[in-house]
Amino acid sequence: MKQGTLYVVATPIGNLGDISRRAIEILQKVELIAAEDTRHSKSLLMQYSIDTPMQACHEHNEQQLAPALIEKLLSGQDIALISDAGTPLMSDPGYRLVRAAQDAGIAVSPVPGACAAIAALSVSGLPTDRFLFVGFPPHKQSARQRFYEQLQRHAETLVFYESSHRIQDSLDDMCSVFGELREVVMARELTKTFETVRRSTLPELCDWVKSDHNQQKGEFVILLQGAQLQQDAQEVDLEQVLKPLLEELSVKQASHLAAKITGQKKNRVYKIALEMSDK
Repeated sequence: MKQGTLYVVATPIGNLGDISRRAIEILQKVELIAAEDTRHSKSLLMQYSIDTPMQACHEHNEQQLAPALIEKLLSGQDIALISDAGTPLMSDPGYRLVRAAQDAGIAVSPVPGACAAIAALSVSGLPTDRFLFVGFPPHKQSARQRFYEQLQRHAETLVFYESSHRIQDSLDDMCSVFGELREVVMARELTKTFETVRRSTLPELCDWVKSDHNQQKGEFVILLQGAQLQQDAQEVDLEQVLKPLLEELSVKQASHLAAKITGQKKNRVYKIALEMSDK
């Protein structure tokens, strides 16, 4: 018996016109659409007169649902996997299903299309030859700051997703951790009515978003300039600077001097000095 194919289908990120003819054809011909949210996807399917049955497949049920979907594929049924918007698996569910299908010897075929991260990169004005997509930062501030600190020395353009609930806090933490010199781009509501793309420094963007409540609404892609070689030369390894200073001085004195030497934020240097002194 011929096995079915699992199609990973990209859908629009906002403007419903941004769907390929092939994607429409695939969604019409498959026996089942596995959708992140069937209620959300219903309007897209209605727009293109697609009446294929849907089944919810999201982060909370994907692992339990995968075996049943694999059985359908093994029996010869074709299935399309879609997310709420953009390309599935890009900060969306689908990884477990795709992997299970591959492990079962089932063909998995991409149907490319919109992706918010790539769309934002294309209009950012930042280097695109190398980039690092890191998805959504952690929700809690302490975890988010540690997350950002781990990315400080990456030379690639950094690409984040963020929600309206945390955009201001995330930008404030970025400013605190990455400093005031790096360029940043905020791409908001891409392809939608109130699309905004703004490039500036981190402090300027923080102030602008804080002063305009409308810019705190919607869906966000934040793109941050990578660490520059010149910055890396100036920002010698902080722990190497702090280690001898802490042997002779108090945490306060050592961190104050290290901040002057490296040009890094006083609060951040003091925090790291405290952590080193406790070891």
